Amino acid sequence: MEKRAALDTLVIDAATEACSVALIQGGAVIAGTWEVLGRGHAEALVPMIAALPGKGRAARIAVALGPGSFTGVRVGLAAARALAFAWGATLVGYPTLALIAAQARAEAGAQALTVATTGGHGEWFVQEFDAGGLPAGPLASLSPAVAAASGRSDLVAGSQSQALVELRGRGVALPLASDARAFTLLPPALLSGSTEPLYGRAPDAKLPGGVSPPTMGAVR
Repeated sequence: MEKRAALDTLVIDAATEACSVALIQGGAVIAGTWEVLGRGHAEALVPMIAALPGKGRAARIAVALGPGSFTGVRVGLAAARALAFAWGATLVGYPTLALIAAQARAEAGAQALTVATTGGHGEWFVQEFDAGGLPAGPLASLSPAVAAASGRSDLVAGSQSQALVELRGRGVALPLASDARAFTLLPPALLSGSTEPLYGRAPDAKLPGGVSPPTMGAVR
């Protein structure tokens, strides 16, 4: 059977404190930008894409689904959906914590690890990954104390990795933020045709009748 050529892909990641884009052709990153912004993703993202070769136009667009910043996730999704519609491109999503896990494996080798990133209301988004980069447990939003008591892996990656290692009193921290330029490291099985944001924690507010509004419940 003839091997299908990899689709040219524009990757958009605005879900965390960092904002990044990458253009991938032939399975290799040909251009990309990564900046730690904290805030201001909406203002920075479109110029980042426009600065890529061909203004970032690609046959496929991959976008970070979170969990992370309520605003950042939606900025990334809005841009990705609009460009996919305008270009007739295929749109896929990927979990933010899985990309961080892939980056950690590239740096520290294939091994089980915990990813811990900043959540909302003083909690952290935490998830375990196996040595192959696949989820080994559910995504959870935990208090620092609970996260420290529940983590299994010695290697911890993400924005709260150092804090988690210090609370545990053991382990190795890799304080990484998600980076679109690392997209090719992500296990293909984790790409999804769904681009609904990933919920890191239950919403705080409830509508009349006890119905919860659709919200990430994450950092704003």
